[in-house]
Amino acid sequence: MKYESGRIALTSFVAALVTFAFCEYLIVPYLNSLQYSNTQWLHLLNYGISYLFIRGIYNVSHQQISHRAVFLGYTFSSGLLMYNTAMPSWKNFGMYVSILSTFHLTEYLGIAFTNPAAVNIKSFFINHSPAYVGAAIMSWLEFFIERYYFVQMKQNHLIVLIGLILCFCGEMMRKLAIYTAERNFNHIVQHKKAKNHTLVTHGVYAICRHPSYAGWFYWSIGTQLILQNPVCLLAYAIMSWRFFNERIMAEEVYLLRFFGQDYVEYQKKVKAGLPFIKGYTEFVN
Repeated sequence: MKYESGRIALTSFVAALVTFAFCEYLIVPYLNSLQYSNTQWLHLLNYGISYLFIRGIYNVSHQQISHRAVFLGYTFSSGLLMYNTAMPSWKNFGMYVSILSTFHLTEYLGIAFTNPAAVNIKSFFINHSPAYVGAAIMSWLEFFIERYYFVQMKQNHLIVLIGLILCFCGEMMRKLAIYTAERNFNHIVQHKKAKNHTLVTHGVYAICRHPSYAGWFYWSIGTQLILQNPVCLLAYAIMSWRFFNERIMAEEVYLLRFFGQDYVEYQKKVKAGLPFIKGYTEFVN
């Protein structure tokens, strides 16, 4: 089936939301009514049952998809639960966890439903690179340390709102880029022009040349505003800018090779989309 991997991921994610909610809002209150308060293990048991169920109904390749989607469903639900029930200084982290889970799920679904020939287990982007994982861990450590010593600095609602807006706009821009480009979008820079590879200049690509990179850049900054991490905010801005500057330069060399003068004219009309990044402009007057 053409979109089978996308349907498996989406179904598994929704199933995780439902089972988490069933456990949290039906089973836990029932046990509490029986004066049994030691219910922390229930979600772990629930997750384990889901894991065994997946192994029983899917083949190996589909298991990999479903396991990751269920994991994202549980982390999304856990983030919402933390936001709704935890003390104020922890609410931001709960919001961040849900936003992070949504980003990785929609990253996979975007490719699965627009370019199914290119989708693979790495399309979840969960372990995108050692640098990406390391940056995430550093942001968690900064949040925990600063919350422990300076709890008040994690409760500025205006900063959180700005971060949430950046995350939402960045996420929308990146996903619009994926859905607009369709089969022309790929997570890997293409060194050879495919037969069906066309130059996309409409929709969000009429606003900036690299909306997927711009969206990811602003989304990443937004996550650190939500966590109110001043150190990682600066580090994310600098390192993301450097990464995308190099990536755009390299990618546009191939785009100019693929599309020639058409891409030169496109460069003249539309900016790259990230601050102070012009791209490869050797052929632009």
